[in-house]
Amino acid sequence: MLELTWYSAKLFFQGKLIRNPGYFYRQLSFGVIIGLLLLVGLGETGINLAIAIGISSLITGMAMPFLLKDVKMK
Repeated sequence: MLELTWYSAKLFFQGKLIRNPGYFYRQLSFGVIIGLLLLVGLGETGINLAIAIGISSLITGMAMPFLLKDVKMK
């Protein structure tokens, strides 16, 4: 299992794992921006920072599979 993870990481950093890296990075950055905006917005409301981090992480984690559903591997 560790060997498969290492091989996949090596291919990813060589740029040989994802068929369309531009689409992948665009969707990934869109998800990160959503998470950051949500975290900042929740932080401005004055709630506890741990709760704001938890909520934004949960929502961002739930959104990522939908954002990355069309990513194709080589």
